[in-house]
Amino acid sequence: MIALLKRDLALAVRAGGGFGLGLAFFLIVTILVPFGVGPDSGILTTIAPGILWVGALLACLLSLDRIFALDFEDGSLDLLATAPIPLEGVVAMKAVAHWITTGLPLVLAAPVLGTLLHLPVPAYGWLMLSLALGTPALSMIGAFGAALTVGLKRGGLLLSLLVLPLYVPTLIFGAETVKRGAEGLATATPALMLGGITLATCALLPFAAAAALRVNLR
Repeated sequence: MIALLKRDLALAVRAGGGFGLGLAFFLIVTILVPFGVGPDSGILTTIAPGILWVGALLACLLSLDRIFALDFEDGSLDLLATAPIPLEGVVAMKAVAHWITTGLPLVLAAPVLGTLLHLPVPAYGWLMLSLALGTPALSMIGAFGAALTVGLKRGGLLLSLLVLPLYVPTLIFGAETVKRGAEGLATATPALMLGGITLATCALLPFAAAAALRVNLR
């Protein structure tokens, strides 16, 4: 499993779907928002939690179609499906690789980009915590969507349509955690809900994604 994770990390970086793509998109979204809504710091402070979470969500969405596509194209996915390792474990490792190359850089860069939107200082820790709790769910849900659409023509568009509605609960509780942290309110409830969503997706979706892969590879 560790060898598979290292291989996927190397392929993600070589294929251009790694650290740079999502991070650059996140930066562009953060920079463009003040041009669209104006430089008023009060408005930017109010919308910063939602904008940062939307930007992170869309940045994760960019590279989802690469999770299984490269392996499907070169035949590696068929070998992995018949290898003496659980296909559920393969799905989990690919989701972990996606999170390391996409979600983790967003978590680390979010506080720096938060300054561009005048995010209140008390919210920075909650921003990083919420992204650390929520982005693994985004990667796992994305792996499930990628398994459903692997091998389909124009699967990227269908993947986005399938995955975005499933992202909504994570977006709501993630943005609410940051918002409450900025206002000095209790953050336990949305943060626990966010963590619960991540735990549920990590526990259930590898099995669903593996089943979808078996169907698509027949």
